[in-house]
Amino acid sequence: MNQDDQRSSISAHRIAPSADAFYSGALDRIRNVMLILTPTVSATVWWKFGRQPAIGFFCGCIIAYLNFHWLISGVSGLADRVTNTGKSQSGAGTIARFLLRYVLLAGAAYAILTSFPASLRGLFAGLFLPVAAIACEAVYELYVAITREI
Repeated sequence: MNQDDQRSSISAHRIAPSADAFYSGALDRIRNVMLILTPTVSATVWWKFGRQPAIGFFCGCIIAYLNFHWLISGVSGLADRVTNTGKSQSGAGTIARFLLRYVLLAGAAYAILTSFPASLRGLFAGLFLPVAAIACEAVYELYVAITREI
């Protein structure tokens, strides 16, 4: 092994822990961006389009945040069970939990639509909150990768 290979190997080991620490915080940053975008964009929607679409957007954001949170909790719980015990979780329990999540979210969406039918477009726009937060995270990671060379 020549000296250049040793340097690149050493520098790769030095960069890897900081990159792991950086990328392991992505879910927390996505949640924080969602919490920042919800009131900010809701206020903008209220100002631009009125009260009904803003209420729909805010409710859509709440549903999207809860769905994102429950999805992460379910996947991490399933991953913990698989990695700690070496056995996979029963398929019926996993399917029931995911279906219950969608039933609860559909019930909440139905209640919002029957209470505020004019807020349909706002509700659907709010459901895309995780997409906006993930896009913000992708731009941030690209910026950090370019400037800090992680």
